[in-house]
Amino acid sequence: MEEARRVLARLERIEELQSGDAPPASLLDELRALLDEAEAWARTERGVPETALDAVARGRQMLESTSRTLLA
Repeated sequence: MEEARRVLARLERIEELQSGDAPPASLLDELRALLDEAEAWARTERGVPETALDAVARGRQMLESTSRTLLA
């Protein structure tokens, strides 16, 4: 349950950064942390399908390709 709370708190921080016009690098750092927390949550939940972890992996790939574009 703690993992779920971390994910929700991270989402709130991301929303605050977005509304405050934070620099892209700050948002990317938060998104990376969100993916780590989402993976930890998925691994602790019973009966979570492997597709949940696949979704986290795809999110990481998309974030890395986006970060190279934004920070170039």
